[in-house]
Amino acid sequence: MSSELVAALEALAQEKNIDEMYLLERLEQSLAKSYKAVLKLDWDASVTINRETGNIYVYEMVGIGDMDEETGEFASYEPRDVTPKDVSRIAAQNAKSVIMSIVRDAGRQSIYSEFVERKGELVTGTVLQTTPDFTIIKIRDGVEAELPHFDKKRGGQELNERPENERYRHNKRLKSLIIDVRDPAAVEASGRGENARPSIVVSRTHPDLLRRLFEIEVPEIYDGVVEIKSIAREAGARSKIAVSSREPNLDPVGACVGPKGSRVRMVVEELSNERVDVIQWDADPTRFVSNALSPANVSRVLINDETHYATVIVPDDQLSLAIGKEGQNARLAARLTGWHIDIKSASLVGELPDAVSSLIDEDAEAQTDADAGRCEYITKSGARCRNHARPGSHFCGIHEKSGADASEDLSDNASSKKNVEKGTKAAGKTANKATTKTTTKTTANAAAKSSANGDASVTAATNVAADADAAVVDVATDTEVAVVDVATGTETADADAATGTETNNESSKPARKPRLRNKEDSAKES
Repeated sequence: MSSELVAALEALAQEKNIDEMYLLERLEQSLAKSYKAVLKLDWDASVTINRETGNIYVYEMVGIGDMDEETGEFASYEPRDVTPKDVSRIAAQNAKSVIMSIVRDAGRQSIYSEFVERKGELVTGTVLQTTPDFTIIKIRDGVEAELPHFDKKRGGQELNERPENERYRHNKRLKSLIIDVRDPAAVEASGRGENARPSIVVSRTHPDLLRRLFEIEVPEIYDGVVEIKSIAREAGARSKIAVSSREPNLDPVGACVGPKGSRVRMVVEELSNERVDVIQWDADPTRFVSNALSPANVSRVLINDETHYATVIVPDDQLSLAIGKEGQNARLAARLTGWHIDIKSASLVGELPDAVSSLIDEDAEAQTDADAGRCEYITKSGARCRNHARPGSHFCGIHEKSGADASEDLSDNASSKKNVEKGTKAAGKTANKATTKTTTKTTANAAAKSSANGDASVTAATNVAADADAAVVDVATDTEVAVVDVATGTETADADAATGTETNNESSKPARKPRLRNKEDSAKES
């Protein structure tokens, strides 16, 4: 081997960024194995290459002394020169394959040293080749990565890091996450063909990919003002991300969504239109679980710290929305919060109150501590007032009067209900009897007067009818007054005044005077 070949090796080492001494050492080891087989030596061979002239020297290492029975080695070895005459020809035959292998291994080792500390980082590359089992992505010149998507049925130990809804075309640009860098010095490969595949393994399904994309699009997250607390993801379908702000005046959800949704839209487009829900993180597990089930509206959350279970009560029309398609929303919420979530409808809880009675009892103490000092007023929609109660009262200044009236109404409700029923029945019977007697008496008087004088019957009937109307009005009014008095015990004076006015109006009406007969009427009658 001439000095020209040594100069070529030096140039190759500089081009491939390989240590020159490492390249020569690997070549000497490979030549030693080849010369031992060619020269049929009984002892191991050793090859030395002169770094200046390029001359090759072959030595047979002969053992001296007694052999150790345990290790099978000798205490010392004596080199014996066995360099053949055609040493350059044999070296040239092995030089090409050895050098190519050394360059390939050295390149993989260099890539491993560079990227082993970059696990979890986001890289951008272009698709070079797609196979049924993996996709080769070019990160830069000489550096390639592998995106595996093996079929689990054919290879159980292999990875599948491609979302189900994604298919890649040649030269398509992709952002992916580095999840592993294979060590080229490993004796055994964990998967089939790993020694011939790229060392860098990337993923498009890892939850941290969502974290890195938001760091790129949201400056507040990159600066650390907004923190991503947890991520739950079903790649290709839907993801949930919980965020919190270290500044009280900054809305973390609004910062991640961006103006008109511009920031989160860029993330969704990069993930092939995967749905992303951004929710507010809360230290209180009750509110955190409620927020995690968005967009469903939650009525109540019952927490059991011992079993780490959360029972969520939702309105009947929100049950399917809270569960999601095939349980997707509830499943992602459970992963995001770390709680076992049990969702129940309000109607089911009403039919089976004992089903959650234990949780309600356990939650009562926590609710009492949390609600201490709050106004106890409940609106018509079932929501509780958020204001603080006034000192010495259970209600705030706004609802103090209405709350006291509501309490009195509730206390009198049971007794007044029975009195109303009794008073209504008694007043109804009295009104019926009075009406019957008045009608019967009026009819008899009218008949007697009509038979005595035909002309005066019209006038008498009119007076009787007026009296009957007044009597009926009086009886009906008395019945109404009695009902009001029995039911509430209030407004009696107003009802009596109204009754007296109505009765006086009816009775004060003048009776219709009989029309006087003139001569023409008398003539007609004769």
